[in-house]
Amino acid sequence: MSEEDNNRVAKKAAAKKTGAKKAAVKKSAAKKTVVKKATAKKTAAKKSAAAKKAAPAKRAAGKTATKVASGTSFRFTRGNDDIAVIEINVPGDAQNTLKAEFADEFAAAMKQVRGDGKLKGVVLMSTKPGSFVAGADIQMFERAQTAAEVEKLSTQCQQAFQQLEDLEIPVVAAIDGACLGGGLELALACHARIATDSAQTKLGLPECMLGLLPAGGGTQRLPRLIGIPGALDLLLTGKELRPAKAKKLGIVDQVVPAGVLLEAARKQIAKMQGKTPRRTSTQQKVRKDFKAVATGIAMEDNSAGRHFLFQQARKQLLAKTRGNYPAQERILDVVATGYAKGITAGYKAEARAFGELAMTEVSKQLRGIFFAQTALKKETFVPAGVEQRPVQRVGVLGAGLMGAGIALVSINKAGKDVRFKDRDNDGLAHGYKYLRGFYDKRVKRGAMRRFDAETELRRATGTTDNRGMAGCDIVVEAVFEDLDLKHRMIADVEANCRPDTVFASNTSSIPITDLAKGAKRPENVIGMHYFSPVEKMPLLEIITTPKTAPEVTASAVALGKAQGKTVIVVADGPGFYTTRTLAPYLNEATRLLGEGVDPHAVDKALMDFGYPVGPIALLDEVGIDVGTKVAPVLEKAFGARMESPKASGSMIEAGYLGRKTGKGFYVYDAKSKKEGDKPVNDALFDLLDAPRGQSVPAETITERCTWMLVNEAVHCLADGIISEPMHGDIGAVFGIGFPPFRGGPFRFIDGIGADKAVKTLERLAKQHGERFEPAPLLREMAASGKRFYD
Repeated sequence: MSEEDNNRVAKKAAAKKTGAKKAAVKKSAAKKTVVKKATAKKTAAKKSAAAKKAAPAKRAAGKTATKVASGTSFRFTRGNDDIAVIEINVPGDAQNTLKAEFADEFAAAMKQVRGDGKLKGVVLMSTKPGSFVAGADIQMFERAQTAAEVEKLSTQCQQAFQQLEDLEIPVVAAIDGACLGGGLELALACHARIATDSAQTKLGLPECMLGLLPAGGGTQRLPRLIGIPGALDLLLTGKELRPAKAKKLGIVDQVVPAGVLLEAARKQIAKMQGKTPRRTSTQQKVRKDFKAVATGIAMEDNSAGRHFLFQQARKQLLAKTRGNYPAQERILDVVATGYAKGITAGYKAEARAFGELAMTEVSKQLRGIFFAQTALKKETFVPAGVEQRPVQRVGVLGAGLMGAGIALVSINKAGKDVRFKDRDNDGLAHGYKYLRGFYDKRVKRGAMRRFDAETELRRATGTTDNRGMAGCDIVVEAVFEDLDLKHRMIADVEANCRPDTVFASNTSSIPITDLAKGAKRPENVIGMHYFSPVEKMPLLEIITTPKTAPEVTASAVALGKAQGKTVIVVADGPGFYTTRTLAPYLNEATRLLGEGVDPHAVDKALMDFGYPVGPIALLDEVGIDVGTKVAPVLEKAFGARMESPKASGSMIEAGYLGRKTGKGFYVYDAKSKKEGDKPVNDALFDLLDAPRGQSVPAETITERCTWMLVNEAVHCLADGIISEPMHGDIGAVFGIGFPPFRGGPFRFIDGIGADKAVKTLERLAKQHGERFEPAPLLREMAASGKRFYD
């Protein structure tokens, strides 16, 4: 082999060797790359797992959050599953409420939804605990000067909600907490609704309670979702529904635990894929059986049937409202318009009616009551820095109607343990039976689970002696109106309970100062005047004496609020505020009977004026003997204006005590099922030694009775029993049934003018006696031209 050949072979070998080295290097590099990628993948997995562990909500949603704007109330986020979530959280407010300034924020969120062509659906939910949306901010209507301004607000709201309904992808409302008014209207604009089974979740359209109607399309969407009769029941009453009942009616599609709400909403969207979202304009109530289908065709699906349905609804409505509440009548009109002329016409009618109603005096007065209630929720009635004594265990002396009611709200509303005490086992059995009846009804209606009901029932225990009373933080007595008996109750509590145990009396007339005279520790004695039936009546009148310790007052107020009561605190005095103002009203009604006026005429006149029950029927319900125990105390303190007619004494002697004895002013038997059908007691006019069949104009009846009440309220303000007119108005409306749409005694006076009020009372005084003499403070107001409210 030549040298040239050797060189050529050597070069080939060297090249081969170099290629092998390069291949090895390349292979090594590739191996390193694989390892590097594997390591990176492993690291990414660890980071992902950590992120998932730190934020389970984001893991479930697969979110890549995109914020609309800093500090806004609507936050748009898009998940990796192509489902968007619009979160509602109004900054700085305890509850989510709809405000006019949200229009731009909501529009921005909707723009993001419409701009994303890959979205499969939208979930609308709140991130504020206990509140989906609790309604609209009522201040919006207060600031408006004209009906047209308010109508425009309604139209804007309708248009905003219509954007949701018009989306081609499914929108699901995930509801946890209060979903009321505009909040429910927002949810109704969605294509499906899922609610949690939380105790805080409630649904309703309460606008009629403010003299208004739903203004975001609710009068049109709700009837088409659940049918006209079911919708009217909610629209005309303002009642609130628990989730289970809402599902039964068809308002919500599912009820789930709060922990899986978002997951359930996403699953609902998945089920709706490929289907055209339900539209209000074409939506019809789903009827589940032949009878429902037949009824629907006969009553709702043709004009003649609907005409009859609305006619009957109006008849029933007017029997209850007596024409005093225009909002309910306009609701009927607007719903009917939507069915007769189409949903677009229905929306226009809704907005127009909303604007006009907002300007009515009725709505203004009802809104005033709402604002007063809201203010009272924040009122402590004690100086700043005073701390309440903790209350966990409540003692109740007496297991009768009032005692059982006090125990019930202490358990069911306030979540407290209760120790009953009664003189014997039969008395305790009555208390337990009352509680059991309440919870059985709740379970039967689906408002509670049986397990929860039994758990709450176990909070009540009983005794016929003082065992178990030592641990009570507050003891409320609900025994007979007898001062000596109540003094014995105080002595028992002070002997068997802690030195700091609060003693509260449910007396309706005996001055708390007189009760405290029998106490070793008068600073612990306070009045807590409940109204029957306790679980339904909203007011709690708390009475303090000059010796009542501020922390005792704070404890009573806190307990009352926890029991779900609207609380006012008044100064001590005969009859306090509510009994003192009610007594002359009832006396005047009875005096009219003594003049020969039929009891039905008296009751009808006052109910037409706006009272929930007539004064004569009320006396029969309370018990005529109960009223006579209060009368001497008040007459002794206030003279002629509290002088009671002699009729009551005659009736007690004859055994006519009211409903509890089967006879009072009326006769109570199986034949008199309706209130207006109760026959008058034949012996009544003989006992009263009065002529029969005397006719007195209804206006005269209402004027005489109401002005006795109103004038006494002014006396109470002047005497310092109530500290401000607002407390007097709330006490009269929620405690003794003064017509809410008239605002209360003081707003009633402001509405007609103090000068006219004085002239009316002076005229009545000339006609009927000095008991109508205007209160000195009222004369001062008339002379100065001042009002009770600025």
